[in-house]
Amino acid sequence: MQEVIFLLFRRMRAPLLVLIGTYAVAVLGLTLVPGRDDAGDLWYMDFFHAFYVVTYTGPTIGFGEIPYAFTGAQRLWMMFAIYATVIAWLYAIGALLAVLQDPAFRRVVGFSTFRRSVRRLAEPFYIICGYGEGGTLLVRALADEGIQPVVMDRDQDRIDTLKVEGLGLEIPGIQADAADPEMLVMAGLKKRECAGVIAVSQSEQDNLSIAIACKLLAPRVPVICRARYRDTEANLASFGTEHIINPFDTFAERFAMSLRSPAMYLVYAWLTGIEHQPVAQPMVPPRGTWVVCGFGRFGKAMRDRLHREGAHAVLVEADPEGTGAPLGTVIGRGTEAETLEKAKIHEADGIIAGTDNDANNLSIILTARQMNPGLFTVARQNRGYNQSIFDAANLDLVMNASNILTREVLGLITTPLLSDFLRLAAAQDDDWANVLISRMSAVMEDTVPDTWTLDLARHSAPAALDALAEDRDLRLRHLLTDPRDRESWLPAVPLLLYRGADCWLLPDMDTPLRPGDRLLFCGSDVLRWPMERILSDHSVLAYVRTGVERPGGWLWQWLERRNRERAGEA
Repeated sequence: MQEVIFLLFRRMRAPLLVLIGTYAVAVLGLTLVPGRDDAGDLWYMDFFHAFYVVTYTGPTIGFGEIPYAFTGAQRLWMMFAIYATVIAWLYAIGALLAVLQDPAFRRVVGFSTFRRSVRRLAEPFYIICGYGEGGTLLVRALADEGIQPVVMDRDQDRIDTLKVEGLGLEIPGIQADAADPEMLVMAGLKKRECAGVIAVSQSEQDNLSIAIACKLLAPRVPVICRARYRDTEANLASFGTEHIINPFDTFAERFAMSLRSPAMYLVYAWLTGIEHQPVAQPMVPPRGTWVVCGFGRFGKAMRDRLHREGAHAVLVEADPEGTGAPLGTVIGRGTEAETLEKAKIHEADGIIAGTDNDANNLSIILTARQMNPGLFTVARQNRGYNQSIFDAANLDLVMNASNILTREVLGLITTPLLSDFLRLAAAQDDDWANVLISRMSAVMEDTVPDTWTLDLARHSAPAALDALAEDRDLRLRHLLTDPRDRESWLPAVPLLLYRGADCWLLPDMDTPLRPGDRLLFCGSDVLRWPMERILSDHSVLAYVRTGVERPGGWLWQWLERRNRERAGEA
């Protein structure tokens, strides 16, 4: 705020001096011009009355001859004072409007407002570096979860869009270079409430610089960083970046999983889908010959996974030298029937349209379908606003980097155990995946299931810890007991139990619980509240364990103890 005031007064120095000088001359002249009182005697106005008259006359608020009627000389002077002060006011107001419209001044005001907004944050928040398509989806998802973001982006238009989004949270945003360490500190990097930094800028170098700055300035703050190239991933991993997300590699790995283990792919798709969206249906891509159009980052990742799974890939690329395409690559965009003929589309089992142009990708798919209607179709979607036409194309699989990034980041923030579960699940066989699918199908509806974590800690599970301290039996099935009807079960699936360095996938219902346990569940998110109540409410926990309903309030509990004491004395 001091910077704003300093800049304002510095830019308004000349107009203020003109205004003050004009008022000084007008007041001084009014005290020197002689007047007459009611008796006709000579009278001079004092400074107080002169300043009072000029105050309401100068800005044209009004005019009055006080305390006595003015003489001709006084009226002549007042005419001069009126014109002079009005001109001075017009000059000052014009200069003030020019200052307020000045980009430099507005930037200083924006920084001041941003600093105050960040300083007032008292709950955990995440710094989002980059408000492009991926950053926009991520901020919306965090706001829906009630998680506070702070946004920085180089583009002022994007920050202006943020301010009119209407997301339900007041989200501080500033147009700044997030790779500048001072900007990161201003965004709250060193605040105790900073829960993490998410670097999703369009620039690979900016993301790398942000991660380095965070590790040096605030080593305790975890960093989630998007990377598009393998060398960037290796660089980020070399200095301990906690989470590195490459949407192209992530999609390609899931696609390879669908070839290798369709059941495991379905588990991944259900657990990492966007909430309230329809669940993915079983999908079995063919293992035969695939035509891959576009040999950029996405095309390379898909070609590598296809080869790893034993499938054959025919490449189509308009610039084979620039992309480093291997010998045998068909030259062309793939949008022309002639190019697809050269790629032997009639003999292919699937096609992957992976260019960086949505119109070309859809054109490739439509042309290929006309030539071979039985193709399995995969397309890359680069722009979120094209969602409706991609839906209308009825593709078998769509790769949207922004959606993948949002799901991955949101999973790391809201359910950190989910990434551990998926990593461990990848090592299981199809029989294990089919068992899990059957369990999940029994508790979920037609939309993507929710996942949540429960911790047996003092702040979140006081009743459970008290019961364990008293050597009372507490098992996993107690958490899945309906607190309204002990004979019913809550429709949720326990996915993972963490106990220190040990973990169990799909723990048994009779597994005993211990202090410090961390549990991952999936099902409907409305079930999280009754489970948390079981862990925190002594009477509810006693009911699900023993079937005995204990009084809930302290008064009723005191009366119950008195009754037991009296019964014991009798």
